Amino acid sequence: MHASDNVRGVKASATLAIAALCRELRAQGREVIDLGVGEPDFRTPEFASAAGIAAIEQGFTQYTPVPGIMPLRKAIADRIRADTGHPADPEGVVVSAGAKQALFNACFVLFGPREKVLIPVPYWTSYPTLVRLARAQSVYVPSKPEDSFKITPADLDAVHDDAVRGLILNSPSNPAGTVYAREELEAILRWAAERKIWVISDEIYSKICFTGERAPSVFDVDDSLLERVVLIDGASKAFAMTGWRIGFSYCQAPLARELADLQSHITSNASSPAQYAALAAFKDEARAKEAVKAMLRVFSQRRDKVLAQLEAELPAAVPSHPDGAFYIFLRVDAFYNDTIHDSRTFCSWLLEETHVALVPGVAFGDDRFVRMSLAAPNAALSEAVHRMAEKLNTSARPGTSSA
Repeated sequence: MHASDNVRGVKASATLAIAALCRELRAQGREVIDLGVGEPDFRTPEFASAAGIAAIEQGFTQYTPVPGIMPLRKAIADRIRADTGHPADPEGVVVSAGAKQALFNACFVLFGPREKVLIPVPYWTSYPTLVRLARAQSVYVPSKPEDSFKITPADLDAVHDDAVRGLILNSPSNPAGTVYAREELEAILRWAAERKIWVISDEIYSKICFTGERAPSVFDVDDSLLERVVLIDGASKAFAMTGWRIGFSYCQAPLARELADLQSHITSNASSPAQYAALAAFKDEARAKEAVKAMLRVFSQRRDKVLAQLEAELPAAVPSHPDGAFYIFLRVDAFYNDTIHDSRTFCSWLLEETHVALVPGVAFGDDRFVRMSLAAPNAALSEAVHRMAEKLNTSARPGTSSA
């Protein structure tokens, strides 16, 4: 089959590919523990689901304005204002079919051929592909585990040239759980503003933060640094609404209109009933906070238990210590050999030998690591680590397995 240059070389999302393989193995009757999943294992809060059901029953199932219903855009702007103090304008909000759509909109509108976009490593797996679809070039910014995978203006200077037009930030980050302090964000935004570089700040995990009620946002910094900033967020992670497909971008109104114009030719508006469900989540702050805190308590407990178990049972694997999101980025290159020589073959071997599914770190730009999701019950997490430890500790190296 002939494919255009637009998509040649584009591969399916690594996380979705792992999920598909797990479904296939389960259909064969295997007891797979899927720790590749990138969505909370919680139900959508009942009051948000009820609002979506009510929207259907009341006939709110037709097209909406492309950037979303105004009550939802206003509720999002109000939440930004309440959280950060930034005077958010509903006209700057564009509601989309998930945060991934919002990211695509921003990349496609802001970047183009012969332009470069800086992406800190490790990165969420779709960033390079979204930049490529815009026909721009990704430039990767190395980070160090000992620095909690954070980058600084000095790191950005090391890879900057006159072709750089953008920077994609992610805090809390997927996969490492990195959370930038407000002062660190301000230093990066000042660096970008001085060079007239657009910053896309993906804050989809902002409410899943173990160091405070929420992670610091780019909109916590001086408003004078925000002229070329696009915030990406949504309902998916904080409100366990991944399948509802509600994300949004927030930026200055003129750019928001351009983002909406592009979206009008791709997906039009996000699902109408889903917008009303999200409206309830963003507007009813008291119940939303209660639901988020309940989920966060569980994720925090799981994180602590898994880190302790890894230290006790599998000390050769070195984990990140995430301050946000719900993943552990686990360094496993100590187990590589001539047969198991990278994260992809390690994960394939591990799935076959232990029926534990992780995501290869190469999908996030660092082949020394794998990503482990905490979106599973405590018993499943404990059993997964036990299976991994039992197999890895009894083999000098994975490639010497007696399988």
